[in-house]
Amino acid sequence: MKVLTSIAEVRGYRKEVSGSVGFVPTMGALHQGHLSLVERSLNETDLTIASIYVNPTQFDNPMDLANYPDSISVDLELLQAAGVSAVFMPTYDSLYPDDYAYEVNEKYFSKELCGANRSGHFTGVLTVVLKLLNLVKPQNAYFGEKDFQQLSLIKGMVEALFLETEIIGCPTVREADGLAMSSRNLKLSNCDRDKSSLFNNLLSNNLLSDEEIQKELGRTGFEVDYVVTKGDRRFGAVVMGDDLAPVRLIDNVEVIS
Repeated sequence: MKVLTSIAEVRGYRKEVSGSVGFVPTMGALHQGHLSLVERSLNETDLTIASIYVNPTQFDNPMDLANYPDSISVDLELLQAAGVSAVFMPTYDSLYPDDYAYEVNEKYFSKELCGANRSGHFTGVLTVVLKLLNLVKPQNAYFGEKDFQQLSLIKGMVEALFLETEIIGCPTVREADGLAMSSRNLKLSNCDRDKSSLFNNLLSNNLLSDEEIQKELGRTGFEVDYVVTKGDRRFGAVVMGDDLAPVRLIDNVEVIS
């Protein structure tokens, strides 16, 4: 597995290889959810490129960025064992030679749900994904449905800007108790981890309204950002932990009528 750290290296590598390329962008702290995206790419394309980059422009809270888990050496071992051909690990200076002077903005859906109280979050996400897609030039790029709003926005951006990459959403991978796998789960205390399964259990309860779920989550100790049903999908976001080490959890489930 090649480790590429510069723009010149990733461009050079793309010129060297032939066949279809699948791309799995990550922020590291890999878990089985990420590896399921890699497996899908390996099954559908000739070679797979992953990226590891904790993108600061999508964090509205500096504490959240500082607390983001870091396990680079383990991540590289997992990617190599999975069969990834190359991993791109850029720096801020290499990805943002403009120092973030140029942005990608979406005017509507990005202002709802996770975007309502996280100023600039999806602008940072869309901007970095566009840069990565332009550099890697994959035929397919794989994203998890856990971040369903993000997935929808990326699909919309790719369509609007006429990019030639197919964005493929993959099912959420869950722990045995239903909690959606997330790098942030590593930051949960034992007590909060034990309680966290209630989040998905309540979100999946079709007998309860959004308001009833919010009240029950609040009653059991979650700080609720939102529980909202849009179309056939219910979205939720909560915060666990204390003020010094808050852990934000998001999830979504299909609503069965």
